[in-house]
Amino acid sequence: MTTSPVPCPTASQLLRSAGACIDPADAALLLAHALRRPRAWLYAHATDPVAGALAAEFEGLVARRAAGEPVAYLTGRRGFWTLELAVTPDTLIPRPETELLVEQVLVRIPPGGPARVADLGTGSGAIALAIACERPLARVVATDISRRALAAAAANAGTHGIGNVEFRQGDWWSPLAGERFDVVASNPPYIADDDPHLQRGDLRFEPRGALASGRDGLEAIGMIVRDAPAHLAPGGWLLLEHGHTQGEAVRALLRSAGFVAIATERDLEGRERVTAGRSPGLAEAG
Repeated sequence: MTTSPVPCPTASQLLRSAGACIDPADAALLLAHALRRPRAWLYAHATDPVAGALAAEFEGLVARRAAGEPVAYLTGRRGFWTLELAVTPDTLIPRPETELLVEQVLVRIPPGGPARVADLGTGSGAIALAIACERPLARVVATDISRRALAAAAANAGTHGIGNVEFRQGDWWSPLAGERFDVVASNPPYIADDDPHLQRGDLRFEPRGALASGRDGLEAIGMIVRDAPAHLAPGGWLLLEHGHTQGEAVRALLRSAGFVAIATERDLEGRERVTAGRSPGLAEAG
């Protein structure tokens, strides 16, 4: 007597099962990744059977997500601005609130003219590549202390054919000695070393050096602000992403360093998120 083969599960059955232990939106992203299909394909093919090997791959991804691994690391991809970026555990996962930093940089760079721009701590290259894409006449220099992060960023630049970005290895300003820029942007680590959030959610899997910065989370920001005047052209801008409770402290640091026109922008949830300051122009400096 022969037994009938067990039918392969359909896409909708796999999603329904996964939805019991992880967010359904995450499940859809992971299934689309396992099937090498766009997510929209799932809705048109919900009743299609999924081959055993692919179903097993998806179930393995679901188990890893249920254990806390970020979806971006499981798929190796994350959308930011208008770009689809490759991300690795060597890079911080780009987040929507960081797009506010890009927006504020673009306000300060004329679309039809050249500019010298730096992105400190570039990670996956998200900020630098978004700026370079929107301002093709700008020359963007992106730095990071991690060679592996820079390799990921350079690969993203190659994938998107963005050629007006240069990547340099080093800590904050060290790769930029003797150079001045019209605009400098950074999303540095700004979480306190003992913040309990570092032990929760996606943050557990991201590089700690890209997240935590001293007792109050302001160590890296303080170093960037301190040395910024030596690297900004007269009237140049420094823009920093920071924690939603750090706006006043960052403004105070900028004032102490001699910056003017200091302003903080709020994210879509109304939280202080990006603070900018302008280096005094020649007339102001005199």
